Amino acid sequence: MQSKRKATLIGLIAIVLWSSIVGLIRGVSESLGATGGAAMMYSAAFVLLWLTVGFVRLNAFPRRYLLWGSLLFVSYELCLSLSIGYANSGRQAIEVGMVNYLWPTFTMLSAIVFNRQKSNLLIVPGFLVAILGICQVLGGDQGLDIAGMAANVRDNPLSYGLAFSGALIWAAYCTVTSRIAGGKNGVTLFFLLTALALWIKYFSTDNAAMTFGYEAIVYLALAASAMGFGYAAWNVGILHGNVTILAGASYFIPVLSAVLAGLLLHTPLSLAFWKGASMVCAGSVLCWLATRGKRSTEPPSAGQSPVPERVQES
Repeated sequence: MQSKRKATLIGLIAIVLWSSIVGLIRGVSESLGATGGAAMMYSAAFVLLWLTVGFVRLNAFPRRYLLWGSLLFVSYELCLSLSIGYANSGRQAIEVGMVNYLWPTFTMLSAIVFNRQKSNLLIVPGFLVAILGICQVLGGDQGLDIAGMAANVRDNPLSYGLAFSGALIWAAYCTVTSRIAGGKNGVTLFFLLTALALWIKYFSTDNAAMTFGYEAIVYLALAASAMGFGYAAWNVGILHGNVTILAGASYFIPVLSAVLAGLLLHTPLSLAFWKGASMVCAGSVLCWLATRGKRSTEPPSAGQSPVPERVQES
């Protein structure tokens, strides 16, 4: 029982680490650039994962998982890191991160449509509350303001578009890998491929040279550690801890992420923003409740699918 509590605590630490990612990615990009900073971050995180989680031989993976898992995971991580890196300000980076947290809602919908996950009518208000929450966040200090939201998105359509695409891609990753992963954990390989994709982008396009000052090194070390150790800690939590507690806590990552990002980026956030962030969490919880108890699933390890619950990265 004591070992289970310790494993649950370790899993909760993973949630805190992942919640810091938005602020840390933004800190790295401000020092090293959106593409170069992300390439350095995923390279360092890969090394940490290699040392902690390990590296599975390629012939041990199901081929379909190797193909689709790699494609979807790498695409998602590129969308996540670059959407935050391309943001025009710290406040916009936090808003972009919140758009990314629509993935739990999209994952539930994908599970219902493609994996025949049974659900009840709570899925409808859950989806609507989550979407209205994002509209509230993007409306700025005015809250639910369509004109303000449209102007905000027009200010940087690339960042918001990447974040929204990332939410859809992660939902697809969760839905697909739940059926084809075969119990394998490809997260170390996926981080390596993400780093390689970012380095290719960095050297094939015009990017300013990276300057490694004290602040840049600190942010890079913290971001890589949050990603690498987050996955390692989560793996311990879901294998040996209380999965119900961990799954429930993971739905509050958007609010915790906004708190930590606001502190790291010295960005005050309005009451309207917090209302919207809370609505995103509430919508995700309602979607989860709509499917709860309808099907029993084994909790996957990090890098596999969290259907119906998020039991891996944020």
